[in-house]
Amino acid sequence: MINKESLQRHLLQLDNRGYKAYKDIQGNYDFSEFTLIIDYVQGDPFASPSKFRVRVPPNIAQIPRQLFNSRSREIALRDYLTRQFDRAAHSISSKRGTGKSGLIAVTGLGQEVLERTSAFIISSNTSDIENLGGVELRFAVGLPAGGRSILGLQAAEMLCEDIPQIVSQSLKYANLNAAECRRHVETVEDADWLRQQLAQNGLVAFVADGSILPRRSGVDNRPLLNNAVAFQSPPSLKVEFNCPNRGLISGMGIPAGITLIVGGGYHGKSTLLRAIELGVYNRIPGDGRELVVTDPAAVKIRAEDGRSVAGVDISPFINHLPQGRDTAQFYTENASGSTSQAANIIEALEVGRRKKEEGKGKKEEAHSFVLETELVAISEGDLVPVLLVDEDTAATNFMIRDRRMQELIAKDKEPITPFIDKVKLLYADCGVSTILVMGGSGDYFDVADTVIALENFQANNVTKKAKEIAKNYSITRADEGGENFGEITQRVPIPASLDPSRGRRDVRVKVRDVDELAFGTEEIDLGAVEQIVDSGQLRAIAAAMVYAKQQYMDGKRTLSEIIDLVMANIDAQGMDILSPFPEGDFAMFRRFELAAAINRLRSLSVVAK
Repeated sequence: MINKESLQRHLLQLDNRGYKAYKDIQGNYDFSEFTLIIDYVQGDPFASPSKFRVRVPPNIAQIPRQLFNSRSREIALRDYLTRQFDRAAHSISSKRGTGKSGLIAVTGLGQEVLERTSAFIISSNTSDIENLGGVELRFAVGLPAGGRSILGLQAAEMLCEDIPQIVSQSLKYANLNAAECRRHVETVEDADWLRQQLAQNGLVAFVADGSILPRRSGVDNRPLLNNAVAFQSPPSLKVEFNCPNRGLISGMGIPAGITLIVGGGYHGKSTLLRAIELGVYNRIPGDGRELVVTDPAAVKIRAEDGRSVAGVDISPFINHLPQGRDTAQFYTENASGSTSQAANIIEALEVGRRKKEEGKGKKEEAHSFVLETELVAISEGDLVPVLLVDEDTAATNFMIRDRRMQELIAKDKEPITPFIDKVKLLYADCGVSTILVMGGSGDYFDVADTVIALENFQANNVTKKAKEIAKNYSITRADEGGENFGEITQRVPIPASLDPSRGRRDVRVKVRDVDELAFGTEEIDLGAVEQIVDSGQLRAIAAAMVYAKQQYMDGKRTLSEIIDLVMANIDAQGMDILSPFPEGDFAMFRRFELAAAINRLRSLSVVAK
C-alpha cells in the first residue's frame, strides 16, 4: 500500500496540471494510524465532490464495546461519530481555490438520529483488543483547483495534514468527550426502548413530561429557547416507564383508537401532531423531543392536489363518480383534495397493513427489544399503520359532511363517503388507529375515543366533556360508512412504467433537498410526504427504486411484496446493496416513504392482483 509521503509527493507533482489528472490518486494509502481510501475522483472542480473513506483500526480508535453492543447503540454511536467528524472538518478545513475546492464534509445532519452509511464500526478479530472497536468514516472532498488546474500544494496540505487532524480529533475515543458520547448513545437507546413499549401498553404514542415541542421557525428545526412551555401530561393520561438509562419518566400516553387533538388557534395542536409524526425517529440530546416516541408505522396523511394516482382502489371512500369513472382502479394525473387524500390512505394500508390474528382493533405484537444483545429490527410492514391527520392540510369535503349538507345533497348524488364515517371501521376492521387535529368540527366527538385539548401548549383530557356535549347537542347526521371499511386491493407494478435511464443505458437519478426526486425523465414531487426529513433518505429511496426495478419488478409481484423484499435485503446486508460503490450519504428510510415515491411516478402503471 502506498504511504502518506508518496501521496504527498504525487500531489506536488500534479501541481498546475489539468484537473482530470487528479484521477491518478484513486486508491488506498497507509497513514500509519489509519487507511485513506479514495473511491472516486471528481472530473471537474464544479462537479460533485470526490468520495473518500478513512478506516481507523480498533487499536487506534479504541472505542469501548459497551457503546456499540446492540443495534440501537451502534446506530447512535455511528451518528455521534459522523457529527464529530463534521464538527472537526468545519473547524479545520478551509476554502482553497474555485468551485467546491477545499471542501471536506460528511452528509447533511439534522435533529434526527438516523442509520446512515457515513460511519461504520469495525469489530476486531484479535483477542487482545476484542472489547474495542474501530471506525470507517465516509466523506466528500472538493479537491483544490485554480480555474480547472490542480493546486497541488493545497491538495497535499488538505489530504496529508487536514484529514489526519480531523481523524485524530473525531475518531479516536481518547480525544472525544466520553460523557457526551455516552449520553448520545443512551438517549437513543432509551427512545428505542420506549417505542417498543407502546403496543404492549395499548398506546400509539408517548410524549414525555418536560418535552419542548415548539421549534424556532419553519426553517429551523432546533428547539425554541425563549418562552417555550414544557409539556406536561394530563393526570388521567399520565403513564410511567422505567427507561434502561434515564430511569423513571412520566408523560402522556395516547391510547390506540381514535384520538382528537382540539383547541384554539395557535395553542399548539399542530405542534403536538408534528412532534408525534416525527416520533417515528430518534432525536439528538437537547432537541427537546428526545422522549416523544410514536408507533413506527405512523403515517401522516394529507390532501395533495395535483398528484398522480395509478390504479388505486379508493372505493371505500369514493365511488359512483360522474361519467361512470372507475374508483376500484382509479387513475388520474391531477387528483383533487379528496381523491388524493383517499389514495394516500389506501396506499399506506396497501403496503403496511397485515391481517390481525385475533380480536378487532387489536394491534399485532411489536418486535422485541433486548437490552443486553441487540434490537431485532422488523420492517414497519409487520405493524398496522397509525394515521395522523391535521385538518389544516386535509380536504374539508373528505373529512366531514354535516347534517344540513346531507339534507340538501342526497347520498346517491355524493360520491364521497367522509372520513368521519370510516374512521371507526378502520380501527374495528383493520386495527388502524387515527390521531386527528380538529378545531372546526365537533361532529368528530361522536367517533372519538380520546379527546385532548391544547391550551397554551398544555394538554387536558376533555374526553368526558366532549362526550357530554355530543349527547346534549345531538347532530343526528346519517352514518354513511356502511357495515365494514372495504377491501384493500394489492397492485402489481408494470416494470416498463419505471424507467430511471431516460431511455439511455445509464441510470439517471438526482435528489433536490427532501422534496424532489428526478427519476429518469420524471420529476417526483414529494413535498407533501412530510416524514422524509433528510436528503440522505431521499438519495437512498432513489437508489432503492432503481434496485427494486432491477431486482424484483417482474410484472407478478405486488408493490407490497417488492417493498418487503427490498427492506429485508437492506436489513440483512445494509444500504450498500443499493449502490455499486460505497456511498456515504444514504440515510435509512421507511417502507411508507419508498412506496410514496413510487406511487407518485406519473408514468406508473399497475394491474390489480
